[in-house]
Amino acid sequence: MSLLNKRKKTRQIHVGDVKIGGLAPIAVQSMTNTYTQDVAATVSQINRLAQAGCEIIRVAVPDQEAAAAIASIKEKISIPLIADIHFDYRLAISSAKAGADGLRINPGNIGSVKKVKAVVDCAKSFDIPIRIGVNAGSLEKDILKKYDGASSEAMVESALRHMESLCSFGFHEIKVSIKSSDVCRTIDAYRLLSSKTEFPLHVGVTEAGGLYSGIVKSSIGIGILLTEGIGDTIRVSLTRDPVEEVRVGFDILKALNIRRHGPEIISCPTCGRCNIDLFDIVERVEQALLLNPLPIKLAIMGCIVNGPGEAKEADIGVAGGDGTGILFKKGEVIKKFPEEKLVDVLLEEIENWKE
Repeated sequence: MSLLNKRKKTRQIHVGDVKIGGLAPIAVQSMTNTYTQDVAATVSQINRLAQAGCEIIRVAVPDQEAAAAIASIKEKISIPLIADIHFDYRLAISSAKAGADGLRINPGNIGSVKKVKAVVDCAKSFDIPIRIGVNAGSLEKDILKKYDGASSEAMVESALRHMESLCSFGFHEIKVSIKSSDVCRTIDAYRLLSSKTEFPLHVGVTEAGGLYSGIVKSSIGIGILLTEGIGDTIRVSLTRDPVEEVRVGFDILKALNIRRHGPEIISCPTCGRCNIDLFDIVERVEQALLLNPLPIKLAIMGCIVNGPGEAKEADIGVAGGDGTGILFKKGEVIKKFPEEKLVDVLLEEIENWKE
């Protein structure tokens, strides 16, 4: 069965002009790591992210200056913006008034029911959604006591409590995330939550770590959930340039044949038969195509004898050895050229590519 057919149909909401849930394409999100108050730096990073394919961006709002900056930021970006709020409900209200397309709150640290209602009433008036963001590190004390810690069941109970609270105010433009830095606990929590709600789910593994550990944790956690039909939008959390988060997010979707955005590179791991610097060649191509949205399958192989056959599913490929480079398409050799032109020839073919 195709993963697209297996996916759970959830209630659909809108973040700006992006549809979330209801079998809409799984959206890739990220979060800025600039100071939101620095409008120029924040806008620059958001526009880089948008060029890389990011479809929704989240910004931290730690104070009123950051909330006010949203108005200026919104004038200069092209993708929907979500304001991330902790502790002070007034910041959520100010962010909505400044033009945020959505709010991310943890109702457990916003305060009293009255304060939560004030945020909900504001979201209603501006017709924007709220993401309930439950984190294993900030669960309510009574729930922690009941479950003797931040178990997956504890996280789900917290999420359900907050969902019920928002719904009690007649508000249903909700999506939910329920994250832990522990991959297995995160998977279990999302599985349980998905069985108990029709609201769309934002999936990710929080505080996943640096580039390598973060990619591994996120790929396993997000990937397993997506194969089970769980998830309407994703964010890969990396201690890295957030452009890398977007890149990895789309790579996960490509690997599962869910969405194609940007080039997919097939390359051999190298062996004793490889006599070209394939590591350097692949890295140069990856960097050159970092922001390229073209959904094309590429092959970069270290053996001109076996390379075309091993990568015959690639739209375009190159291989090199003994001073010679070859260009091939769908496994058929098109031409030969000097080995040192491998990168140039491949990039030129991509630039001129037509389906």
